[in-house]
Amino acid sequence: MKFVDKVFDDTLMSFLQAMDPEKAHDLSVKTLSRGMGPTLPPPDDPTLGVTVWGKRFNNPLGLAAGFDKNALVPDACMRMGFGHVEVGGITPRPQEGNDPPRLFRLTEDGAVINRMGLNNEGMVVAYQRLAKRNRWEDRGFVGVNLARNADTPNERAADDYATLAALLHAQCDFMVLNLSSPNTDDLRALQEPEAMRAIIRRVRAATPTDAPPLLLKMSPDLTEAQMDDLAAVALEPENPLDGIICANTTTTRPEGLKNPARDEDGGLSGTPIKALSLARLRSMADRLFGKVPLVSVGGVDCAADVIERLRAGASLVQLYTALIYGGYRLVPQIKADLLEAMKEQGIGSMEEIIGADMKVSA
Repeated sequence: MKFVDKVFDDTLMSFLQAMDPEKAHDLSVKTLSRGMGPTLPPPDDPTLGVTVWGKRFNNPLGLAAGFDKNALVPDACMRMGFGHVEVGGITPRPQEGNDPPRLFRLTEDGAVINRMGLNNEGMVVAYQRLAKRNRWEDRGFVGVNLARNADTPNERAADDYATLAALLHAQCDFMVLNLSSPNTDDLRALQEPEAMRAIIRRVRAATPTDAPPLLLKMSPDLTEAQMDDLAAVALEPENPLDGIICANTTTTRPEGLKNPARDEDGGLSGTPIKALSLARLRSMADRLFGKVPLVSVGGVDCAADVIERLRAGASLVQLYTALIYGGYRLVPQIKADLLEAMKEQGIGSMEEIIGADMKVSA
């Protein structure tokens, strides 16, 4: 990272850490939208590349949904060094989300609790912004995270997802069905098998056969039986899924959280859910590895985490909360550490280690 980038990052991070969390988030996005932030990084070392859905990702690391809620800065985020960026969650109609305060830093825990409620400007605004992009696939791919409006009853949820996919599929590289946010009433009930089938079927019918890959983002709080159901639905030949993201934020609270905000309602993310998200990845890999690509997110903050998730069966890895504490320099640091670890461990490419733990245990 250039000296000017480091100085900018240090100054901005100190300033943001002193602000209200939601205001700091909004300022971060505005700063990027005005052309400030990281400069265009050099091309990634080819050994970091992975191929998923026939697309060549320059590196396996992506920005999870929630940062760029309104598709304002996907390419600016790519300049941080990500191989892909997931924008949203996007709903058909604009919505304000839940009442503030709704975002809490648990600094000493390396965590965040949010109950934002999928606040966003709606699909039309997202479409207009995405349509203006110069799509530069040599730098990275953009996915859209899709969710129903808070006032749409679950019986009509499939309408929302189909409407979103019909409009946005041509402006993205993959689509993600968000059925797992804990901050919209009854949304997680859409992970019941019949509800999932109905939504997938409607989205498939609303988009052409060459539409981008369709993924589903699961809750980390699913039971073993519910994960069995999800895996079965994902593999159904009539309306298969192209991927599973493991996993969203959790409503559980592991022991040992220090910050008083631990008692706030909402989804917990960051370091405390590292073990939970890894366990959910391994559970889904046991069911789907080699059949449906998996994306791992939750508690990722270093190169060792990326390697561990790939070995456990993920094809791609995402982070978000770590960026709040690590700043823009985190991604290039992780990639540099990945290259060093690959050299030390005799790894010729990232693709070599995808599912390595599964192959050993087979």
